[in-house]
Amino acid sequence: MNTVKVSKKYQVVIPENLRHEAHIKPGDKMMVIAKHGILQYVPVRTIKETKGMIQGLDVANLRDKTDRV
Repeated sequence: MNTVKVSKKYQVVIPENLRHEAHIKPGDKMMVIAKHGILQYVPVRTIKETKGMIQGLDVANLRDKTDRV
């Protein structure tokens, strides 16, 4: 498990091993999702870039009923 420290400017540095695993590069945009007090940072990718990215993902209980429109 990796930990990060929040700076006085509320900035964090994503650990190198996680940047490589998520293919995050300088200048990439991230979507921030807050759910039940937990922040999730998701790299914004084009549809073409996401093809095959999460094979085998268990989508059961991925969204709460309150998340649906």
